[in-house]
Amino acid sequence: MRPIPTAIALPGLLALGLCLNGSALAQQAKRAPDPAIEAQLKALDYKYEVDDDGDYKLVFDMDEAGTRSQLVFVRSAVEDYDGHKSRDILSPGYRASGDALPANVANRLLEASMDNLMGGWSKQGNLAIFIVRIPADASKETLDAAITAAINSADQMEAELTPGQDEF
Repeated sequence: MRPIPTAIALPGLLALGLCLNGSALAQQAKRAPDPAIEAQLKALDYKYEVDDDGDYKLVFDMDEAGTRSQLVFVRSAVEDYDGHKSRDILSPGYRASGDALPANVANRLLEASMDNLMGGWSKQGNLAIFIVRIPADASKETLDAAITAAINSADQMEAELTPGQDEF
């Protein structure tokens, strides 16, 4: 089942956005979003916002009842490793109470990373983030698959690690 995009404002999304952006980046001038990603998201009929980094922020309903949602960012910035250009699709799935992830959570995320065909888990501050890297010039179908993989993996892990909660 394909997730349903929504424009629902969720508590804490602003705080999460600031956490992902970092305080130094948040103080910089607004960056221009990648128009190629904008065209692909429009072609996919996805609703989105652009944050101060020029990244695309989307929120998806994860079930028909609208009881679960999932946040995902499509980065405008492109990384280059020896001529291979890629972009990140990021979706948070867990927030630790302190800076370190509990050992059992970190081990579970490592196990899940091995099982995922597309993407893996990373730690950013006190957040566990599911990251899918795709070619910078990927098709809209590849972008759609990456978004779907990120939100499904992150939401499933969030539901497993924090039963009954839906922060992201």
